[in-house]
Amino acid sequence: MNHELGMSLVWNPSEDAEEKCRIYGQQEEECNNFIKVLLRRNEDTLFICGTNAFSPSCGHYQVDSLELKGDYISGAGRCPRDRKDGNIALFADDNLYSGTVTDFQGSDPIIYRSLGDLPNLRTVKYDSRWLKEPHFVHAVDYGDYIYFFFGEISVEYYGVEKVILPRVARICKDDRGGNQEFLEKEWTSFLKARLVCAFPADPPLFFNHLESVTDVVNVNGQDMVFAVFTTPKHSIPTSACCAFALDDIDKVFTGRFKQQRTPVSLWTPVPDNEVPTPRPGSCAGSGSLEGYASSTSIPSDTLAFSRTHTLMDESVKAVSRHPLFLRTPFMAEEAVVKIAVDTAAGPNEDHTVLFIGSERGRLSKVLLRKEGSVLLEEMYIYNYLTCPHSEATRNRIIDMKVDKPNKVLYVAFAHCVIKVPLGGCERHGPCKKACIRSRDPYCGWANEACIHLVPGTLVDYEQDIEHGNTDGLEDC
Repeated sequence: MNHELGMSLVWNPSEDAEEKCRIYGQQEEECNNFIKVLLRRNEDTLFICGTNAFSPSCGHYQVDSLELKGDYISGAGRCPRDRKDGNIALFADDNLYSGTVTDFQGSDPIIYRSLGDLPNLRTVKYDSRWLKEPHFVHAVDYGDYIYFFFGEISVEYYGVEKVILPRVARICKDDRGGNQEFLEKEWTSFLKARLVCAFPADPPLFFNHLESVTDVVNVNGQDMVFAVFTTPKHSIPTSACCAFALDDIDKVFTGRFKQQRTPVSLWTPVPDNEVPTPRPGSCAGSGSLEGYASSTSIPSDTLAFSRTHTLMDESVKAVSRHPLFLRTPFMAEEAVVKIAVDTAAGPNEDHTVLFIGSERGRLSKVLLRKEGSVLLEEMYIYNYLTCPHSEATRNRIIDMKVDKPNKVLYVAFAHCVIKVPLGGCERHGPCKKACIRSRDPYCGWANEACIHLVPGTLVDYEQDIEHGNTDGLEDC
């Protein structure tokens, strides 16, 4: 790829931050500034946060010049101190929602809202019923809510070893906190539930390590997210992709709560007669809280219950009984780590294609059908000639984005970005049989060649996405 780089942002850590970092005993390499948040706040402004030698800092930058606008602000609650910590951030209605950790030990994880017109709110400090060593993966703005996807150590399953479970949490965008007695500067609407991606067997094979989640997409009239998971490291290394409908997530959040009556008792459903009225979990002005204009006016009994009951009893099950994609255990390093989706693939924009990236730079392209998924192709896309390579990064795919106008998938590694055609149609060359057999919605046979079909194409072409039938076609 030949790209001219017109601008670059050089943001070194402050001298004070570097000195403190060394005093705390961090290695010199860690006392740099690692960018962890880069968001477009509006047409003219980028919002960028860095670790700043373990003293996180954020700034607003001009989009067209990358010049700093105003002063730096604290990154506490918005950006982690350690570059190794996972974090998520997004703007919704000009409010920043972030998930990160605020201290050196990682003992104070936080889901935080700041910077906008609404009050700053956070999750309750040092309470494992809210968050327990979470690894934040993704967040989406949908309807009246922000949804957070993460993995965390389970509080409901305890024993000799830690059990990590995938979660989805939900908060109301109009949440203004509680009253002086309960949740004054904290979320009143925070709820969380387990996500279940499993292979049906006896016993089922659960994929409990959440790796990546897409934004909300609409497939066949249903709003959903796609997510990729792996099995725990001590079990058979297998990866899977599952889809979750937003309606199913919201249905779980209107169901039963879960509780532990004593520190040594099992977690059980909360009986209906022990749930206060009005029922917590809705947004003020709607649902069970329709009669309350603001979360600050919710009765204290309801707020007290919300303070101690954040976990739902039911789990959110995947849309389909079987995972949409499975990678079986031939190599642990081939675990899938990232996913991107195109829900309008093909000339008629009526197919859904998943792009699934692995630990070692392997890309799988999967066509979703009602009858089941079809693996269209797999390829190693890491370029050893143009990308620096080290054992530390292991060619791990960091992120992937579909660029429909340019017909490419951008794949980010630790030190480079690779551009991959959405449809590798040219590899079939002048072979009609191979082109038709590929079942690739991006590709079609026209003018004696396998070509990339753009939406609304007027070219006469041949495809067989349903069956890939090549009867009567010559081998080539």
